[in-house]
Amino acid sequence: MTRGPRWTAVRGVAVAVGALAACAPSQSEAPSKNVLVLGIDVSGSFGRHYDDAIDFAALYLYGHLNGLGNLPRPTAMFVGSVGGDDPGEVKAFHPIHDFEGRDVAQIAESLREWFPRRDQFTDFNAFFDRVGTLIRRQNLVLAPLNILLLSDGIPDDAVPVSDSVGAVGRLDVTSLEYLSRSVTVRLLYPSPTIAVQWEKEMPRNRVRLWTLDAEVAGGWRAQVKPGAPPEAQDRLWRWIADNVNFRVRSRIL
Repeated sequence: MTRGPRWTAVRGVAVAVGALAACAPSQSEAPSKNVLVLGIDVSGSFGRHYDDAIDFAALYLYGHLNGLGNLPRPTAMFVGSVGGDDPGEVKAFHPIHDFEGRDVAQIAESLREWFPRRDQFTDFNAFFDRVGTLIRRQNLVLAPLNILLLSDGIPDDAVPVSDSVGAVGRLDVTSLEYLSRSVTVRLLYPSPTIAVQWEKEMPRNRVRLWTLDAEVAGGWRAQVKPGAPPEAQDRLWRWIADNVNFRVRSRIL
């Protein structure tokens, strides 16, 4: 059968489309979404560790944003304070764009400016609820969600002392439970006693929890190579991967 000019044109289009498809990245090759949320405790009770936590946060954010030491680069990031002057007060979260292109010192300076140590009330529940709202609003549901809290882990509690349930037992992560198959809350800088309370008393089902007490968390400074740029801080990035970004298993109920 004779094939005329029309067949030749159609065949040419098909070849061109095939070539473009071959060059385009497949869905499996596209970078997977992952969300990083950092919460900073600015209450008076955290004062002793505040400066150390801010310095660590600046390095942590810079390392992730630039993929240093194979740390996963977040596709979305939000940084805010835990609590405010009044119970339930909602604070603004700074997005990833406010940190991109900045060096470690600039990030630390911005964190101290945005989140000064002055608030009086540590409200983890308001923080968790706001994170849930942000994730849904930004259409980031189903993406792995990692929440890092730099705090002593002590909630301010207005419930009467006679209540049989402790303050940690009243923490509410319901808004986070079904945002993704992988939701991890990491708490750095609690005392060993508070860390155990979080591990045993915080109500949760799907949310994974990892705690690192203050003495161990402050050990990041010993991993820093003096005078070396962030790109050469291999020990630090390995320490973060092994001690902070530890992959937590699902809770066995």
